[in-house]
Amino acid sequence: AGRALIERGWARLETRPVARGAAASEATAPATHTTGAPPPPAPPTLTPEQTVAVAAINAATGFAAFVLQGATGSGKTEVYLRAVEQQLALGRRALLLVPEIGLTPQLLARFRERFAQPIAVLHSALGDTERLAAWREAHAGRAAILIGTRSAVFAPLPALGLIIVDEEHDSSFKQQEGGCRYSARDLAVLRARHAQVAVVLGSATPSFETLRNLEAGRYQRLTLPRRANQAAAPQLALIDLRAHPPRDGLAAPVLRAIERHLGTGGQALVYINRRGYAPTLLCTSCGWIAPCHACDARLTVHHGAARLRCHYCGADEPLPQRCPRCGYAVKPVGQGTERIEATLAGLFPAERLVRLDRDTARRPGELEQVMQAVLSGAARILVGTQMVTKGHHFPDVTLVAVLNADQGLFSTDFRAAERLAQTIIQVAGRAGRDARAGEVLIQTEYPDHPLLQSLLAGGYESFAASGLAERAAAHWPPFGRLALLRASATRPAAAFEFLEAARQAAGRPRDVRLLGPVAATMARRAGRHHAQLLVECPGRAPLQHFLAGWVVALDALPAARRVRWALDVDPLDTQ
Repeated sequence: AGRALIERGWARLETRPVARGAAASEATAPATHTTGAPPPPAPPTLTPEQTVAVAAINAATGFAAFVLQGATGSGKTEVYLRAVEQQLALGRRALLLVPEIGLTPQLLARFRERFAQPIAVLHSALGDTERLAAWREAHAGRAAILIGTRSAVFAPLPALGLIIVDEEHDSSFKQQEGGCRYSARDLAVLRARHAQVAVVLGSATPSFETLRNLEAGRYQRLTLPRRANQAAAPQLALIDLRAHPPRDGLAAPVLRAIERHLGTGGQALVYINRRGYAPTLLCTSCGWIAPCHACDARLTVHHGAARLRCHYCGADEPLPQRCPRCGYAVKPVGQGTERIEATLAGLFPAERLVRLDRDTARRPGELEQVMQAVLSGAARILVGTQMVTKGHHFPDVTLVAVLNADQGLFSTDFRAAERLAQTIIQVAGRAGRDARAGEVLIQTEYPDHPLLQSLLAGGYESFAASGLAERAAAHWPPFGRLALLRASATRPAAAFEFLEAARQAAGRPRDVRLLGPVAATMARRAGRHHAQLLVECPGRAPLQHFLAGWVVALDALPAARRVRWALDVDPLDTQ
């Protein structure tokens, strides 16, 4: 139709820059300081440790990999700002990766306050037109700074001078679904090497892989051991649930602490990594539990919406009032963010409470509204999932309560302890970030567990040292390399037939061990049956050599046509 209009002379084809929508316009606009408006605040004075870190990054010529390991609130963002400032002065551009969309508004505000140059933002919450506009701004060199989530690592930036990966330990940097699986953190290091520029990996709790690279001398450590405003680190304490049985998920010492901190003008953050009202709907008469009919999972109760939902496949159905099997009354069992919110609202009716999880931040602007309510002090209690743990600066939060901390203590996933320790330290870092001291209370039924005791006694460094020693003894990453061949089919037999054929096709490779096939921890998801085959190897080079030939053989297997399969190198979990 368009070609016909052009041929008749009724239309003509022109190439113009894509008109930006409101969000893209804001994301790529330069910071403006109008006449008469107060000037931007002067940058803070750097601490000696910050000064050393900035000098080391700015002095780098060619490729250099730095690990900026700083306690939460120690001023890592200020180091980023000074390093970016140096690159802009040299006419170069900077790429900054963050693990979550929720971190972009606060970080964007800091950068726009400091720099007058255009800043582009890339993440999946933007519309197609907005993403295209930001991509073109970056490609044309009009954007001096690009801030984005993991896919932004592929964005074209001419005259790239610096790459920063904030919260580098976060698993969100790994793309685990779809046809292209990659680690944005590792790609950032690779891109910096190819571009011969510096890359900065920032975290208060570096991943074990990053710590291993430090030990091997491949990365250089820059340390910020204290908070930038000299505030004391928060005090961590364990609440023994055996001695203090919880009421609707909250132990009495935690409730007293919330009341005490609210009474002195502070804010409280309650962390539980489980959204919804309750994870289980139970019939107390016949024992029926609401199942997902497409997954080996239970449906989660969402009380406000009066729905049962599967958090794995998205199944959704009405919340029944009575057991469909025996007709007896049913009740929700366990706690999620929605139930904790309701409990606290009943106990502290005079205080405004907000909740931050995937259910409350679905639409554009909702996340910013929650953040603004906390930052302004209008909301005194914040309940949230892991969305509240990463990088947020809440100056008036003086108390953090960690609920359900035992969830990762006994997992079969070998990375579970590392993730739990990182989460506890990260969420604890939201407390006491201003002048007032912070307090962190961790509810547990296992107060003597070595992981918790190690964190309390020596912090993350002590835990990481013992954790790395265990990994080395077992030859698990980062001291060995893994690949996971995953297969799914409508019939369990088809998935296992493919994996058995894949194992036969591998032969007897040198320095490579194949384990399985076995069913996945959750064998049935979204109506498909999942199984996997694990590949172990002592080093990356022999693993890549093996995989290069094996992938070709896999694609040629007749059984491959009857399944969906994917090869995940360096998998984040092996369940």
